[in-house]
Amino acid sequence: MKQPLIEVKNLKTYFPIKKGLLGRTVNHVKAVDGLNFTIYKGETLGLVGESGCGKSTTGRSILQLLKPTEGEVLYEGQNLVDMNPRQLRKLRKDLQMVFQDPYASLDPRLTVGDIIAEPLQIHGMVSGAEKDRRVEELLNVVGLSSYHAKRYAHEFSGGQRQRIGIARALALNPKLIVADEPVSALDVSIQSQVINLMQDLQEQFQLTYLFIAHDLSVVKHISDRIGVMYLGRIVELGDKQELFENPKHPYTKALLSAVPVPNPLVKRERIVLQGDVPSPANPPSGCTFHPRCRECMAICRTEKPELKEVNGQFVACHLYN
Repeated sequence: MKQPLIEVKNLKTYFPIKKGLLGRTVNHVKAVDGLNFTIYKGETLGLVGESGCGKSTTGRSILQLLKPTEGEVLYEGQNLVDMNPRQLRKLRKDLQMVFQDPYASLDPRLTVGDIIAEPLQIHGMVSGAEKDRRVEELLNVVGLSSYHAKRYAHEFSGGQRQRIGIARALALNPKLIVADEPVSALDVSIQSQVINLMQDLQEQFQLTYLFIAHDLSVVKHISDRIGVMYLGRIVELGDKQELFENPKHPYTKALLSAVPVPNPLVKRERIVLQGDVPSPANPPSGCTFHPRCRECMAICRTEKPELKEVNGQFVACHLYN
């Protein structure tokens, strides 16, 4: 029986749009609009979708780096949303993040050793010679050398910087790591090295990942289950093999049709979506995907489909409701 580590229930994160001299709130950007899913211990849940669909906001809302507008985030049964900063601080050790941009996420004024040691000092875990030994150990774990500790972040390549970011996330022995597009800023040749490193570390330290990306081939390689997001909501969620071989939602089918096939003899229909992604400040009524959907029905324009189980997959589409 799989044990849930994180349970997300009706999660909403809205950003106010203010206008006028008094800064009145006239509307909200609905970045995350009612998410429900579970991350089980030891698994990698991939989260994919177009830019602006709310993937990164979801990761940050789960870790409480952004305060959700509504909903619950249960970590081993404890609701993180209701906690005050002092209570959250105690759980920060268990919940860490690897950021998208390895150039912006490392402090240029600190040596690499100080960057990795910072979380250890904040939580009072080790100091002195023990701290230096731990930093050296973490550098070795991510494929760097102990002498790198005395260098600064600008002296490293993008791939090496991301390894430093991973070492910093590992410092406190976390249970969950939210990886927010950790390889999108890296060269393709380096991406596979970082992905393989993350898989090895997951096995070594029994980690759980929420892996956010827009590259479906990367997500397929590392994930156990995949959630597909569109305009702040999950439209399909299920086992990666089933989702790639038998996608149910029209948006998932369109995404998968855009993945290149490394075989010139294989011909595959390319589903080209019409129009642009609607504004999250003014989402369409009913199913938010209906203005771009080839299989749109009358009910799609008025009623919002619920995420329901269909043959082991979860899909939010009136074709199956």
